[in-house]
Amino acid sequence: MTHLSILMRGSLATALLLAALPVRGEDTPEERKRVDDSIARALSFLAKTQQANGCWKLDGFGESTAGTSLAVMAFLAAGHVPSEGPYGTTIDRGIRWVLDHQQDNGMLIERTSHGPMYDHGISTLMLAEVVGMCDRKTADDVRKALTSATRLILKAQNVAKPNQHAGGWRYNHTSNDSDLSVTGWQLLALRAAKGCGCDVPAENIEAAVSYVKRCGRDGRGFGYMPGAQGTPTLTGVGILALEVCGEHRDEMSLSGAQFLMDRPLNTRDNYFYYGVYYCSVGLFKVGGRHWDEGHRHLRDILLSTQENEGSWQSRGAEANAGRIYCTAMSVLALAVEYQYLPIYQR
Repeated sequence: MTHLSILMRGSLATALLLAALPVRGEDTPEERKRVDDSIARALSFLAKTQQANGCWKLDGFGESTAGTSLAVMAFLAAGHVPSEGPYGTTIDRGIRWVLDHQQDNGMLIERTSHGPMYDHGISTLMLAEVVGMCDRKTADDVRKALTSATRLILKAQNVAKPNQHAGGWRYNHTSNDSDLSVTGWQLLALRAAKGCGCDVPAENIEAAVSYVKRCGRDGRGFGYMPGAQGTPTLTGVGILALEVCGEHRDEMSLSGAQFLMDRPLNTRDNYFYYGVYYCSVGLFKVGGRHWDEGHRHLRDILLSTQENEGSWQSRGAEANAGRIYCTAMSVLALAVEYQYLPIYQR
């Protein structure tokens, strides 16, 4: 390892230690221990379910760049890094599998996947989060893939679209419409990529923010598309999208946070695990009483529904995604306070 690499990894370790300082408000030591133990059991489950080739499978979709990237980020969110510690090799193998599945146009996807921009956005986010944690050789490979992946997201946003859909993304990189669900992942990916030096023009972020705001419902949360009914899950997406784009405690962000206080996410909601990730990270970014109340509500649901083996059971609209998806999303929600992932930092 070069002197520069040692310095970079040393700086990362220092940042991780600083990020680990508690920001849990009035959580008791017992509550903290319950969360820590829950995350440890979940990571043990994820490590045991990694495939021999390095990927993770989603029940209804098979080998998946999205599922693999979510699992990798779950380990990173809990403070584990590539090539070191008990899960270093697990993380390395997951990263390499995703890199090996980048197509010529930059798309990060297993060829049989459904909804390719979901896979691509999630995998691009993972690469942007991990690039500063890798050894020099892997970091070079990750950065090359990340640069190409970021360009594809920008190209997909710039496809000619009706005014209602301008600035957003949908299922395919050639789609001429948009929805908030897909847009959320692309914005997280772009913001993380920009944070590690990729070229992301300000006008692209501004156009995306405008689209997100058009999905807002004047005190009734955020909907799937402009004019659609607000839901807790999509309200979490809208809040986090605005927060990571610099609209901190924007009027629409705070309005969405209040919507989640009045209509909190629960396990009866469709796409609960999708929502628990976005609502947890979004409310953490907002902070204050919205975070304190929302955090306790979602934390208690997750702790009470975890299976003995460490996983969470998929249900409803997420049944096809399976336990690996639900477990990774739950860890990403529970670990937000650790702030190990750059995208989590306030």
